[in-house]
Amino acid sequence: MAAAVALAERGVGVTVFEAGAVPGGRARRVVSQGTELDNGQHILIGAYAELYRMMHTVGVPENALLRVPLEIRYATQFHFRRRALPGLLGLAGGLLTARGISFAERVGAARFIAGLRRGHFHLIDDLPVSELLARNGQDGQVAHYLWRPLCVSALNTPPELASAKVFLATLRDTLGGAAAASDLLLPRVDLSRLFPEPAADYVRAHGGEIRLQAPVKDLGALRQSFERIIVAVGPHQLKTLVPDAPEYSYQPIYTCYLQYADGVRLPLPMLGLADGLVQWVFDRGALLGEKGRLACVISAQGDHQQMSLDEIAERCHRELAAALPGIGKPQWSRVIAEKRATITCSPGVKAMPTALDGVSFAGDYTDPEYPPTLEAAVRSGIRAAQAISG
Repeated sequence: MAAAVALAERGVGVTVFEAGAVPGGRARRVVSQGTELDNGQHILIGAYAELYRMMHTVGVPENALLRVPLEIRYATQFHFRRRALPGLLGLAGGLLTARGISFAERVGAARFIAGLRRGHFHLIDDLPVSELLARNGQDGQVAHYLWRPLCVSALNTPPELASAKVFLATLRDTLGGAAAASDLLLPRVDLSRLFPEPAADYVRAHGGEIRLQAPVKDLGALRQSFERIIVAVGPHQLKTLVPDAPEYSYQPIYTCYLQYADGVRLPLPMLGLADGLVQWVFDRGALLGEKGRLACVISAQGDHQQMSLDEIAERCHRELAAALPGIGKPQWSRVIAEKRATITCSPGVKAMPTALDGVSFAGDYTDPEYPPTLEAAVRSGIRAAQAISG
């Protein structure tokens, strides 16, 4: 959809073929047993400049996102909040005053970020994030509460497998940038309304066409009717269209929705759970007006992949009940498992599909620098559109 909008902006006529009933790909609205839900709970950050520009272009209102300064709080004792000071002072102040880890670890974390900035967040040779943390003395409690969760949230890959180069690119543009770049932006509308559907309206208003439930199975047929083609499918779907496409491994994201009584709410819209299956829980009542509905997120691979969806829902409830005494029993639960949510973002994994005459590629997995995020998806779409229209 970003590629289509970027082309429509330039007056290029476009036709979008979307296999699903709603646009958005792996970030969309779904209907589960009559209830509208997102197929995953996404967190946006202030550094997502291209996504926000695109949202503004297609008329998404500013109140579609809740912007809050970077704050990471767990149901246990850990609490980190970036201070309202310029540049790295705000970050250093937040690290030095964080609760739940020793003073020595807080100082070490501040020095770690300062050292990364001096090196421009650049590594000559890639290595796993876990090794980067160990080399810099960041593998204690600060890793447990801060670096490892940030890695899994940004790259959807365990630190033992994750690319340190990609992780540092994320830190550079968030913790190493201006204070607003590390702000958390939480969707207040479903993911389809957040961008794909307004984007579709924009494309139509500029003379383009959106064909829903129209899967493409043969590029050859399209090449007879269209001058240029952008393939923006999920990486696991590439082989259908491009037989010699790269092989990727994948990481899942499980989102468990639990509906409690209307009065149930979190102390913050987003809360961390550090010692179990659930990594983050979101208050959908505070964000979208869905009173009493909590969304638990489990990113990356783990033992939960061997559990049934009912077992995962029960485990999520138990962990919430331990963190929030008196929460009561859920009225219902739904678990949405995106088993190939992203590619495994490991060192050297960023392989591009083979170039084809008249065909460009877009998708979060094609960005040469960023992890597979909404921002990477938008950037890739804009890049593919620029390659076509100049």
